[in-house]
Parts: sequence; structure tokens; C-alpha cells
Amino acid sequence: MKNAFVIRSIFIGLLWCALCYIFVSKQLASGEPFTLRTAFIIIASGIVVFVPLYKKYKRTK
Repeated sequence: MKNAFVIRSIFIGLLWCALCYIFVSKQLASGEPFTLRTAFIIIASGIVVFVPLYKKYKRTK
């Protein structure tokens, strides 16, 4: 069961990284600079994705 959780976590992390890359590349392609708003969106989405995974992993230990 631990291996399945690790694989799911890695998959979710890679998916999140890909979505962040797509978001930033589309914003830069449209001519907008990388702003504090963009950084906030990426950080907030990372918190939404990874904090529940971290809490679940800490509870199972």
C-alpha cells in the first residue's frame, strides 16, 4: 500500500508541474510578464495539491 501511495504522489506531482508549465508558457506566449500574481497562483495551487497529500502521509505513519 505504501508503494501505491508513493506512485500516486509522484504522478500527481508530475501532473501539477506540467500544468504549471503550461500555465506559465501560455502567459509568456501572450506577451504578459511573469508577475507576482502568477507566482501566487502557482504557490496557492501547490498548497492545495500537496498539503492534503502530506497530511495523509503523516497520519498513516
